[in-house]
Amino acid sequence: MRLHHVQVGCPPGGEDAARAFYTTLGLTEVAKPEALAGRGGCWFRAYDGDVVAAELHVGVEVAFRPARKAHPAFVVETRDELDRLARRLHDHGFGVDETERTTFDGYLRFHAADPFGNRVEVLTPLGS
Repeated sequence: MRLHHVQVGCPPGGEDAARAFYTTLGLTEVAKPEALAGRGGCWFRAYDGDVVAAELHVGVEVAFRPARKAHPAFVVETRDELDRLARRLHDHGFGVDETERTTFDGYLRFHAADPFGNRVEVLTPLGS
């Protein structure tokens, strides 16, 4: 078994804000299948070369409530990449929380909130 994708929610009309955040995070927007496009939302992928390494779907929820505890976690290869990504998010006006940077054994990490308050984690193995 392997994970295909993770879905987070957004309120109606939130697609442009989702695009701004998730592309700043380093994901690439991909087209939704035609049969699903009418539902709104948007899809993103991260690639390792030509291979899909991660996929995140942002779905529209009329009665939206942010996921403040449940979250996707993305792994980057190096500490430099982790720090650059945190700076890039911060520089684009997105909140970055590094208070739990060293609280997960074997990793350095930060948390961010997407424009809707959904929690997102980014981590890298220690020693990378």
